[in-house]
Amino acid sequence: MSVGDYCNREVVVCDRDTSIREAARLMRAHHVGDLVVVRRDPDGNRPIGILTDRDLVIEVLAQEVDLDAIATGDVMSFDLATAGTGDDLWETLMRMRSLGLRRMPVVGQEGLLEGILTADDVLELLAEGMSDVARLARREIRQESARRR
Repeated sequence: MSVGDYCNREVVVCDRDTSIREAARLMRAHHVGDLVVVRRDPDGNRPIGILTDRDLVIEVLAQEVDLDAIATGDVMSFDLATAGTGDDLWETLMRMRSLGLRRMPVVGQEGLLEGILTADDVLELLAEGMSDVARLARREIRQESARRR
């Protein structure tokens, strides 16, 4: 199972010059807790950082920073960890856990943004899998009961 098979391909992005107000508006409008900060290359978007709702609260609001005095590039996380589309999903999840990350941008071979893998997406995947297993078990129980009659 590769990261590219399960990552979310609809990534909300912004530039490092995007205002903090606009970043918050983008998060709200798209119902996301992060924006991948990109450099727009001719071939596509190259991720250079990530801005989370937590960054906005801890680094901006809690510090009472003037929203007009800073931009996304001033607050984003610069130590960006990424996963490749061909990376193993479970190994990537272990890496996310060891780094304490809930989301990780996914890049193709050229380093351009392809998607994002989030803990929420993985939980949804696991929940669907568990639901399928439960349905299978119920079906087998019904079939076994029918054979006994």
